[in-house]
Amino acid sequence: MKQGVFSLALLGLLTKAMAASPSAAASLNTERGYAIFQQSCLTCHGNPQFERAPGPAALREMTPEHIYDALTNGAMYPIVGNTLSDADRKLVSEMIAGRLMGATNATLAAAYRCRRNPPMAAPSATDWNGWGRDGDNSRFQPNPGPKLNDKTVGQLKLKWAFGYPGSSSAYAQPTVVGGRLFVGTDTGSFYALNAETGCVYWSFQAKSGVRATASVGPTGTRSAVFFGDLKSNVYALDARSGRLIWTTRVEEHVTSRITAAPTLHDGVLYVPVSSWEEFAASAPLFSCCTSVGKIVALKAATGATLWGQYVIPERPRPVRRNAQGVQQFAPAGGSVWNSPAVDPSLNAIYFGTGDATTAPAPLTTDAILSFDMSSGKTLWSYQVHANDSFLGGCFDEKKTDNCPDVVGPDWDIPVAPILVRLAGGGRRLVIGTKPGDVLALDPDRHGSLLWRMNVSGPLASTQTLKPGTFPLPGMMWGGASDGENVFFGLNKGGAVAIRAADGTLAWKAELSAATAPKGSSASNASPISAIPGVIFVGGMDGTLFALASDTGKELWRFNTARPFRTVNAVEATGGSIYSAGPVIVDDGVFVASGYSVLRGVPGNVLLAFGLE
Repeated sequence: MKQGVFSLALLGLLTKAMAASPSAAASLNTERGYAIFQQSCLTCHGNPQFERAPGPAALREMTPEHIYDALTNGAMYPIVGNTLSDADRKLVSEMIAGRLMGATNATLAAAYRCRRNPPMAAPSATDWNGWGRDGDNSRFQPNPGPKLNDKTVGQLKLKWAFGYPGSSSAYAQPTVVGGRLFVGTDTGSFYALNAETGCVYWSFQAKSGVRATASVGPTGTRSAVFFGDLKSNVYALDARSGRLIWTTRVEEHVTSRITAAPTLHDGVLYVPVSSWEEFAASAPLFSCCTSVGKIVALKAATGATLWGQYVIPERPRPVRRNAQGVQQFAPAGGSVWNSPAVDPSLNAIYFGTGDATTAPAPLTTDAILSFDMSSGKTLWSYQVHANDSFLGGCFDEKKTDNCPDVVGPDWDIPVAPILVRLAGGGRRLVIGTKPGDVLALDPDRHGSLLWRMNVSGPLASTQTLKPGTFPLPGMMWGGASDGENVFFGLNKGGAVAIRAADGTLAWKAELSAATAPKGSSASNASPISAIPGVIFVGGMDGTLFALASDTGKELWRFNTARPFRTVNAVEATGGSIYSAGPVIVDDGVFVASGYSVLRGVPGNVLLAFGLE
């Protein structure tokens, strides 16, 4: 107990400087807490010069309520708590703990629980299982139901709304399998709902927030639901009861996390690992940088690690000391922000990597990589953007000697690759990018380039953009493909369709924002989902659109950025639709609304639409 009080006291002294920051105090952007923790805490915790200070891992095991109480009512209040706004105290507490306050998995009232809990139905071709619905990451539902199509989509009506208690970002996409909907939350609560009514079968409390989409598959004689959290833990739960089957931590680095959905295929879970190290690693007292993106293969039945492979072959090593005498490391970076596509015919998975956090940028950063499914061996790589070494805060007068000499544009490869199978034969691995380049690689010829185009102008390789330029004109989260076209929503508003065979533009549609003046646009970078004849795309303003897939013509829209009456009697309001795309099953459309991670409108609601 004394050690915990000491660590909180040291934390308070280190965060005292943040009290004078109006922007931090007023911010609703939850990821701001990463920068506070990195700049103000990691300089001592884990530093050998502060022997009595518990390491970052020990701090991360504390609950947000415990940290907040110490800063608000306990020993830390007279030292630093009284100089911090309440928003700052909550922000620091929640970031260190990895989940929002109030996430105690409180017992659900009987009125909101399902009256019966029948055996799980077997997964079928009409389900939406995982991020991309299939191993190709197509996000295309060929069997949306007997009634839902381009002629009837305009008749969609809200059926029910479910509120996430205590949440500010409904950033996880649901999975719907066997009539059950599975979804995680930023509080760490994970729910199994009846997809028809929204009643609750069970809930489970993870160790941290759950941003990644879940997948459902067999473990012996029962079905399990698999997902990861923001502390790099992966879970397998009994899909019917919610009982824990196993949990495995896939990476020990304190900044590691799972933001993209693991991909389940043939009894193996392929887990992408990302990091928040680059957020404020420019701080002179921070020892930058040692976190590297990674894919881990787990045996679905037991959680045992089959293999783990970092995206940069060389491990970080000491390279120099900065002006403060703090040791610096390299190479590092390459977070995996997207879900792998699987290609059983070549025994390969495909995924994109993020920017480097050190210079020079390794060739496997901002790249598409192919790993062998059995061993994790690199089969090939294709670098989309070269020389993208980026750290947060390395702008203008804020630049420190932790920063790369030439700071990259932070382009990453955030969009999940789509394996497109052309109707006339042939395959394309299609990738969208932040600056608007769309590429097709040939998976059957070691990732050779087939075509490259830009949705808004010249190719990114010919552009010069200032680091931190935002919003970029391209894509952020994910596209969809019907086998002929590939569809993407755009960061600066609108949507595009690109012919997968040759990379020519099929159409480009501007989308009018629901809450903005007529004729203006809102960001539509949320993941697109498709059915025959229709694509669905959300907006940062909270509008959900249905567009004709052959022309981009608007067929239907719904404004989710408003309060809703929920089936579980939780106060809920919609907000931005950004990181979670719509899911289409049995004539229903399911979408989460609310996003306040780096920007956007907070919200805490899951919506279900259907035909009358």
